[in-house]
Amino acid sequence: MHTITSHKKILNISTPVVMGILNATPDSFYNKGQDNDIESLLKHAEKMLNDGATILDIGGASSKPGQPLITTAEEMKRVLPAIIAIRKSFPDAWISVDTYNSEVARQAVAGGADIINDISAGAFDMDMLKTVAILNVPYVAMHIQGTPETMQQNPQYDNVVAEVHRHIRIAINRCTDAGIKQIIVDPGFGFGKTVEHNYELLKMLGKFASLGKPILAGISRKSMICKPLKVRPEYALNGTTALNMAALLHGANILRVHDVKEAVETVKLYTYLQ
Repeated sequence: MHTITSHKKILNISTPVVMGILNATPDSFYNKGQDNDIESLLKHAEKMLNDGATILDIGGASSKPGQPLITTAEEMKRVLPAIIAIRKSFPDAWISVDTYNSEVARQAVAGGADIINDISAGAFDMDMLKTVAILNVPYVAMHIQGTPETMQQNPQYDNVVAEVHRHIRIAINRCTDAGIKQIIVDPGFGFGKTVEHNYELLKMLGKFASLGKPILAGISRKSMICKPLKVRPEYALNGTTALNMAALLHGANILRVHDVKEAVETVKLYTYLQ
């Protein structure tokens, strides 16, 4: 059984749960920064919770391909008011902060965040791992090749599954050595991978269960769906649902999605299938 704890709350994820994406950024690859003011984010959060989201993942720095890293001050200006407002309005909700910055992580947890979701697994900020250990909250360690600005220029692997698995195993060891007790792993679909790499990882996602950690899958409306189907992200919901079911069948514990209702229904049908 997988459980995570934070701020004296306990969350059982042995049955898969849904993490809803809340972008407090003006340059999201999907919603293009629409509705990223506090009032709109609160309405979006309420809808996601009503639709069955277990976790709300709030991010203030876009990680779409070609995007440079932003300053700490700019990221905090975007994300902290959103976290504080959502915590105040929904005191029982699980809140994750999507950040690679240790100071943002520290301030976010002080403002009410329960989980740190780091696309770099500590590689972009050398203080991140020790900060998370002090904060004593669950930590999502994701694989990325390069940075968002460079990751899709020419991603190459001899064996993508073996190399990502090894990278995450090393990241787990670094987290454990730093004192982090609760680690969730994410193979990083779309982060320094071609479409073919992504499907290899999805097909072999079950291999990551050998790491003994919960698995997060973030597939929602990404290019691994859009390119084969020749659609834009706004038309990729059906493809997202199909691949979310595949992720569940291969061992995913958390689905990170834009569309909560459909993902929750997918989890329900998966549990019937089991």
